[in-house]
Amino acid sequence: MHFEILVEDQSGKVTLDILMPKIIGDQHTFNVKRYKGVGRIPKNMNTAVDASKRQLLDNLPRLLGGYGKSWPHGYGAVIVVCDLDNKCLKTFREELMRVLSSCNPRPETRFCIAIEEGEAWFLGDIPAIKQAYPKAKEALLNAYVSDSICGTWERLADAVYRGGSQQLSSLGWQVVGTEKSAWAENISPHMDLNNNLSPSFNYFLKKLQDLANS
Repeated sequence: MHFEILVEDQSGKVTLDILMPKIIGDQHTFNVKRYKGVGRIPKNMNTAVDASKRQLLDNLPRLLGGYGKSWPHGYGAVIVVCDLDNKCLKTFREELMRVLSSCNPRPETRFCIAIEEGEAWFLGDIPAIKQAYPKAKEALLNAYVSDSICGTWERLADAVYRGGSQQLSSLGWQVVGTEKSAWAENISPHMDLNNNLSPSFNYFLKKLQDLANS
């Protein structure tokens, strides 16, 4: 099976490029496509979107429709990975399912939502963070409640970045994005897939494993 994975930013691509071979093995293929932000689902599914803006949700109806029409049955699965941020999980899932339902034919698709942000998946594996960043502030890491809405990337920054999230934020979003990619590159190789405390990571892992074993 081929896995086409759509992520909203570069750090997500870095993470999954590292983790996917460990999850699906060498009998399957994958491609991680990153976008420049999450965007929003269009109100009108048939509205033309400026694809050059490369925002994930803006392009999702077009993307899923294209996969449905071009893939033979059983060829592959689309995995959409994005952050929940401050949205309602139930409502957001319903909106994503409406996009999929508008496709004819529908591609095999799974929606995997990091709660609150992708850094929650790193914080679900504190030993991996400590291997990557031995000087990380352990008290801050241990106080984190898995998949809580707490300013997730800021929590990780406060634990591992000199000056914390306040200093990092003051440098602008481009620097924040670069640092998030560095976290992904440094932490992901140490992650133990079978011992992660993040429910949203374990949901993602199970969906992939079920598809790979089907």
